[in-house]
Amino acid sequence: QLQLVESGGGLVQPGGSLRLSCARLGFTLDRYSIAWFRQAPGKEREAISCISSSGSNTAYADSVKGRFTISRDNAKNTVYLQMNSLRPEDTAVYYCAAVLRRLCPPDYNMEYWGKGTLVTVSS
Repeated sequence: QLQLVESGGGLVQPGGSLRLSCARLGFTLDRYSIAWFRQAPGKEREAISCISSSGSNTAYADSVKGRFTISRDNAKNTVYLQMNSLRPEDTAVYYCAAVLRRLCPPDYNMEYWGKGTLVTVSS
């Protein structure tokens, strides 16, 4: 069973930054495309970004484009989500998910999920 662990969430003021990490315990991630999702209270889960297994292809939702950057370090088995210019509406639980594919699936249909990390943007 592939286990993903998110970290890096917390409380940040509007306009601030956070970097989330997604790691796989014990095994490599280099054959998996990885996506980040978020779910705000009372709202549906939203796919916000994805990175291919090599890191050469990335995709972003319009809601985060230009503010968030996804990256990966396969040597460290870790995928990152750098979040800048955070807004109160970015408050959500953020999840990473993996699929055993070289490229991100257009429908964001993922196979394995982490338990999430909470990001709160508030003054």
